[in-house]
Amino acid sequence: MEKKIWTMMLLLFTAFAVHAQDIAAKPKKERWDAAGKADKMSDKLYRELNLTKEQSKHIHDINEDIARRRDETRKNTSLSARERMQALQSLDTERNNRFKSVLTPAQYKKWNDWELKKKEQLEQKMDRKQDKKEARKANTP
Repeated sequence: MEKKIWTMMLLLFTAFAVHAQDIAAKPKKERWDAAGKADKMSDKLYRELNLTKEQSKHIHDINEDIARRRDETRKNTSLSARERMQALQSLDTERNNRFKSVLTPAQYKKWNDWELKKKEQLEQKMDRKQDKKEARKANTP
């Protein structure tokens, strides 16, 4: 009986070890390139805003350009954090203006409302994170 228990424990341990190696061997997910990001966002906008084919093409081109430039800005190590943030905000403003020229007023309003909601959710998430950080700090002697 004791031999069976040891054999079962050995099998379980081996299974866990193999599973752990499997997880460790998987490569880290690569970030999407600018074209992939543009495809994903453009597809969502096409569905949500009922874009025409021509609008969809313009939106995709805008998204790809902005995504490429955002990636370049993030990789630019010569910029300070503040300069990087300002450059990213500038790209967001440019995208908004370019979208405004392609979308109908109703489509633009729907998209803008969607963006504002995303920003609000992100701010709430950041606030919760900050609250947790402060609570940990307060509990540390």
